[in-house]
Amino acid sequence: MRAVVQRVSQASVTVAGEVVGAIDEPGLLVLLGVTHDDTGAAAAALARKVYELRILEGEKSCRDVGAPLLVVSQFTLYADTRKGRRPSWSAAAPGPVAQPLVDAFCAALRELGAHVETGRFGAMMQVALVNDGPVTLLLEA
Repeated sequence: MRAVVQRVSQASVTVAGEVVGAIDEPGLLVLLGVTHDDTGAAAAALARKVYELRILEGEKSCRDVGAPLLVVSQFTLYADTRKGRRPSWSAAAPGPVAQPLVDAFCAALRELGAHVETGRFGAMMQVALVNDGPVTLLLEA
């Protein structure tokens, strides 16, 4: 499981002209990729890591200050670009495998007390954000 975590002052996800998830205050945008051998335990561990990551203002975490998170599923995080110019998506888990794990990641965040907004799994999404810092990290579980 991979997550690109960005500290944002605001972020939103739009599908077909409708905003389906948004945070309008400082928090984290999490782009989440799932591969074939990921598990619910990995999702829970990564959720805890993200929620407790001290990258907000004053070296605080979302847990410390109650900051919101916007989670967007992104299979392209598992693109293989080593050969040629056309990425291979073979390392990305198919929807029936990935969706329950994305849901498990979000559920684990909520169990920790997080306010979580989401995109829409499998949809063509437009993601808008204001990266604060900029701060962008790649995490793997």
